[in-house]
Amino acid sequence: MGNGTSIGRVRGLGSAHEGTHHWVHQRITAASNLALMTWLIVSLVRLPDLGYETVQAWLSAPIAAVPMILLVISVFYHFRLGLQVVIEDYQHDETRIVLLTLLNFFAIGGGVFAIFSILKIAFTVVTTGAPA
Repeated sequence: MGNGTSIGRVRGLGSAHEGTHHWVHQRITAASNLALMTWLIVSLVRLPDLGYETVQAWLSAPIAAVPMILLVISVFYHFRLGLQVVIEDYQHDETRIVLLTLLNFFAIGGGVFAIFSILKIAFTVVTTGAPA
């Protein structure tokens, strides 16, 4: 009892016990996206203006740059998990592997580009006044 149907036992079919891992990661990234996006919106609303100099000065502080990098990682990982499910559910021929590979390249490339942009802004020295 509890071993599935008799034909399923013979064929070795049944649960692979891998679905919950993916589901849990989607829920964790969704919760972190909610928390980090709330932080971002509140932080931006509290700035006096949204000019480049103000945002650059804000983002150059570690207390802003680190959560922004965490937000980028969480958003791109959640994006990849969601589209992976769509591709696996609806693409059933050999192009499935190509699409999953392109998805991985896009998610990693987009995340790396965004993190590089945050670090470039964060580590840029702000110069005020006339050039010497």
